[in-house]
Amino acid sequence: MLEGCVPWPPRTAERYRRKGYWRDLDLGSWWRRRAADFADRPALVDGDRRWSYRELDSWVERLAAGVLAAGFKAGQRILLQLPNRAEFVALSLALFRVGVIPVLALPAHRENEIHHLARLSGARAYVIADTHLGFDYRPMARTLLEQVDTLRSVFVVGDAGDFQRFASLDAEPRPIAVPAADDVAVLLLSGGTTGLPKLIPRTHNDYLYNARASAERTGFRGDTRYLAVLPVAHNFPLACPGLLGTFEVGGTVVLCPDPSPDTAFELVESERITVTALIPTLVRVWLEFAPHAGADLSSLRLLQVGGARLKAEVAARVGEVLGCGLQQVYGMAEGLLCMTAPDDPPSRILDTQGRPLAEDDEVRVVDEQGRDLPDGEVGELLVRGPYTLRGYYRAQTHNRRAFTEEGYYRSGDRVRRLDGGYLVVEGRDKDVINRGGEKVPVEDVENHLLSHPAIADVALVGLPHETLGECSCACIIVKGEAPRLPELNAHLSASGLAAYKLLDRLEVVDGFPLTRLGKINRRQLVERLVAGEAS
Repeated sequence: MLEGCVPWPPRTAERYRRKGYWRDLDLGSWWRRRAADFADRPALVDGDRRWSYRELDSWVERLAAGVLAAGFKAGQRILLQLPNRAEFVALSLALFRVGVIPVLALPAHRENEIHHLARLSGARAYVIADTHLGFDYRPMARTLLEQVDTLRSVFVVGDAGDFQRFASLDAEPRPIAVPAADDVAVLLLSGGTTGLPKLIPRTHNDYLYNARASAERTGFRGDTRYLAVLPVAHNFPLACPGLLGTFEVGGTVVLCPDPSPDTAFELVESERITVTALIPTLVRVWLEFAPHAGADLSSLRLLQVGGARLKAEVAARVGEVLGCGLQQVYGMAEGLLCMTAPDDPPSRILDTQGRPLAEDDEVRVVDEQGRDLPDGEVGELLVRGPYTLRGYYRAQTHNRRAFTEEGYYRSGDRVRRLDGGYLVVEGRDKDVINRGGEKVPVEDVENHLLSHPAIADVALVGLPHETLGECSCACIIVKGEAPRLPELNAHLSASGLAAYKLLDRLEVVDGFPLTRLGKINRRQLVERLVAGEAS
């Protein structure tokens, strides 16, 4: 196990093996078996580029050899920030093969988050696209090389400029030692609920179960054609079941370069897509666009929706407008996945976020004193299980708050449990805004706002929003002339924050409502804003 990670207790790990959750297979060896089993089937589509399983495996093997030839060793970390491109898929599989650990950043991340992730992970290299959606990643990479001591090289898909070309990671295949199945396979990003994102260590054993079990629950099969609409560095489109779940059954992954209905609907029609995954924000956009698009969506069998709660009235329109089934998904990169099943009653599919994947997912719903609540009552979700982490990477102090002494992860989510283990998500305890499926950490944004000379104090809150679910509103106490919203967003952008962390709304207030302990009463502040009175 990588230093800085928290392993499962030995007796617990043995139980997970005995019950078949963990099969002691690394992701690299798993991929090679899939490539051999499905050699001539179509595996991956990226625009005009197509690979069979055999062809993709050949590329992966050359990349794996190229990574080793470039001097990287098992256990070292490489920071990946790539959009939905075939290079992301091939390099991830190659890194799994050699035991080098990918740290998966999102295309929307900017200097603030990337600098933090590079330092925290001790990344040795940074892999980027030259540009994506109008943003040039190379200047950011230049700054990163100057400021992060561990970073040695930058590889670029596209015009490399002063850096190394991604294509230089190529060498003749050679025998490669496989990593242990208990080793960390990938470092995913937390939602960043307290400041900057934490790193989530997922092992080969637990992440393979994650992909395999979710593929089974979702009903993936050999003729599945999965459209990756969301950024593939997200846990949801990567392994829930996503790319890995599709490869598990010999299906085909089609990469979508952007989530717009124009782009996605064209691919659904031309590639005969059967399954895709969206966040609720995009579901609403698709439902509005579909009746006027003129696209043939008849191949679509199932739409997965996760990342935030989907309202029942929106869920009810999916079958009518898109002509496909719906699967609700509630999960976290930290582990636990709940899903409805295709054969669940309509009431479960429309009104709940599903039930846990594993029999050994130990789910508790507790009150503020940590006492277990009966089914039907709302409380905080605690969980431990065969694919839920026991601690964040290099976060010993935070882990003492985020986990109970018995190893339960404190999710911060407020849920109700129904008969049969189905969960209904009611909200969150932690200071985070769920903006269209992207988690905006309140503390992080507030700290950057406080560096603005005109702001004396700030409280960032999430307000109900028809399309996004929640939008971000900064309530500020000013010193001098009040800044305007564009000025503050320019300030945040200049600080290196990702675009999804920018403000949707600004309110100038005289003071904040306080709790009895003297803390800002955010709930009361939201109620005032919704009612039309901020102060």
